[in-house]
Amino acid sequence: MKHADFVHLRVHTAYSLLEGALKITPTVDLTRKLGMPAVAMTDTSNLFGALEFSLACAKIGVQPIIGCQLSVAREGGADSGIGRSGRPPAPDQIVVLAQNAAGYQNLLNLVTSLHLDSEDVEIRHVSVDDLAKWNEGLIALTGGPLGGVGRLIREGNLSGAEEHLCRLAEIFDGRLYVELMRHGLAMEQQVEPALIDLAYKHDLPLVATNECFFATEDMYEAHDALICIADGAYVGQSERRRLTPEHRFKSPQEMRALFADLPEAIDNTLVIAKRCAFMVEMRDPLLPAYPKEEGKTEAEMMADASRAGLIGRLEALVYTEGMDEAGRAEVAKPYFDRLEYELGVIEEMGFPGYFLIVADFIKWAKQHDIPVGPGRGSGAGSVVAWALTITDLDPLRFGLLFERFLNPERVSMPDFDIDFCQDRRDEVIRY
Repeated sequence: MKHADFVHLRVHTAYSLLEGALKITPTVDLTRKLGMPAVAMTDTSNLFGALEFSLACAKIGVQPIIGCQLSVAREGGADSGIGRSGRPPAPDQIVVLAQNAAGYQNLLNLVTSLHLDSEDVEIRHVSVDDLAKWNEGLIALTGGPLGGVGRLIREGNLSGAEEHLCRLAEIFDGRLYVELMRHGLAMEQQVEPALIDLAYKHDLPLVATNECFFATEDMYEAHDALICIADGAYVGQSERRRLTPEHRFKSPQEMRALFADLPEAIDNTLVIAKRCAFMVEMRDPLLPAYPKEEGKTEAEMMADASRAGLIGRLEALVYTEGMDEAGRAEVAKPYFDRLEYELGVIEEMGFPGYFLIVADFIKWAKQHDIPVGPGRGSGAGSVVAWALTITDLDPLRFGLLFERFLNPERVSMPDFDIDFCQDRRDEVIRY
């Protein structure tokens, strides 16, 4: 079957939090309905939807293109330092798309650096040097009017724009596309002629994109309200961020008509799609190993700690004053029977390290007076969790079932619901 001759390379799903309104499966279905052979997911500063997007595309025969819109620290220009507000101005934009597994790994590196290494916690960003460090296997789009090149053109700094474009072209050697947008915004019209001139001057390909935030024009007003929620603004305010009804998921025919004067920019969306051949695939969870004591396996360490911990729990909470040894043994038997059963299931399913790690960071929090909840959800049904002080509820006293948490006949990851005090939760995360 002949496919359409345009591919969307700028799509914000609902994982672009409080920004995108496109759910993944309906968007992929719409891509197929419109005859497009591929579609890119380029959420803002995250890859939360990469796996879901890949699987949804593969299911119906659409090629997924995994990408991301990144914020990049400004270089050059009138506002590259501290602004009048005492804060740096908003960073520039760039879009990067993974061509292969190496590109996806570099995309992961960039997104990780953006969140962990950025000095600006409000608008997290990477640097151009980061792009130079992690560029292999990535195709880059210059970001349209909000990219570094577009911003410098808007400021009237054509030489700076050219210098920045050449820097990006050097970093993304043969993998940089000059991005053109036509949503009817004045700044797009302002920068387009210079972008085209610079692209031709330096023999760089053009590409046409339509930044998609919602599916159809009738969703515009609802999406406009979403933008207001994100920015703490009101719909009736004059000075606030606004998109247009053109920021929808347009058809290939609409895009061809919109760029009828520059068909090469439309053609290059297919070229980019052909250059990308990667999707995220399902894999088993990768559990970190718990540091082992000499001569002991994780299972042995968990068993030793659980038995010792259960003795402590019984002494403190179950045995009554004046109870003799026979009475203690009778009371303790169901607890130890349950403990041994659980230990066998946990070892069989391969989760001793998981229990030890969770117990370790909960113990650390308690030692540092960080409040933690007593246990919530199915994990409270585990005697091992109670013995390791992961939870503080006696499962036998309250008749709680371990099988609701772990069951060999229904293999799934254990999931303790743990509530740390929000005021000091970041300390536990850092630990």
